[in-house]
Amino acid sequence: MDAPMSDVLAIGNAIVDVIAHADDAFLDRQQLVKGSMQLIEADRAEELYAAMPPAFETSGGSAANTAVGVAALGGTAGFIGKVRDDQLGAVYRHDMRASGVDFDTAAAPSSHAAPTGRSLILVTPDAQRTMNTNLGIAAEIGADDVSQGVVDAATFVYVEGYLWDKGPGEDAVVRAMELAAASPTTKFAFSLSDGFCVDRHRDDFLALLDRGIDVLFANEDEICSMFRTPSFDEAIDIVRGRCELAYLTCGAKGSVVVSASETHAIPAEPIEELVDTTGAGDLYAAGALYALCRGADLETSGRLGSLAAAEVIGHVGPRPAVSLRELADAAGLP
Repeated sequence: MDAPMSDVLAIGNAIVDVIAHADDAFLDRQQLVKGSMQLIEADRAEELYAAMPPAFETSGGSAANTAVGVAALGGTAGFIGKVRDDQLGAVYRHDMRASGVDFDTAAAPSSHAAPTGRSLILVTPDAQRTMNTNLGIAAEIGADDVSQGVVDAATFVYVEGYLWDKGPGEDAVVRAMELAAASPTTKFAFSLSDGFCVDRHRDDFLALLDRGIDVLFANEDEICSMFRTPSFDEAIDIVRGRCELAYLTCGAKGSVVVSASETHAIPAEPIEELVDTTGAGDLYAAGALYALCRGADLETSGRLGSLAAAEVIGHVGPRPAVSLRELADAAGLP
């Protein structure tokens, strides 16, 4: 059977987010670095979960959030990630399908030792999120989970940098890149994901950039860290031409879209209140990729990315709470 056509095929860690509000003192007591994402073992996850304030659970994962954003805009999206047939896995599969994302990866049986992954997220009063992730079975996604047919059916394959944190994930990233390169119609998009992720894998990410990333997503800190420069303008000059497109977000300052011959400064979309930055970069990518799939110019794609990001930072949780399609229509965007 042929794979269903999709605007974006997202590949990443299938994670259930457990989100709670906490102050800086709590982070200090738990020896957590604000704004970071660190991988933790199962026993540390249990210890931190027991100490957390009241929390709520929502399906997340960076690339999965992007797939949901594409679907929320009216596009077609698929997701490749791993869950187990436990309670969190059932919740995750339901949430993805209910969001309109094609997610057919079979759940691992209950005899498997690793559970569905979860990320314990602390949101401080300044809306920064500090993530502590136990990947569980999500870490076992590998090259065999990515096929040529599924890649060929997508306009963009979008992969999160977090996959590089575990060996099999590296193989999945490389496989997806190779299959996209072999496809006459599919582009490979990659997110640097997190500044600490860049610090762990800088040389590998630079090699991937030169090997064949078509569209790169990063924030200001990540791209400066990647090129070891404190100057954002210098980072823009360095990345120009090393990939077809680079979308570089700068928080309240907006974003910059860079190609070999164009540079577009995109203002941030106004918001009533900054509540939680979880998912901001993921939804920006969703808006930008959706717009590109509709043939939009680079400035318009950046504007739609900013619109989608602005919606998600106005509430707790990494996925849209209102119709992105209606917001885009009201703004005259594709």
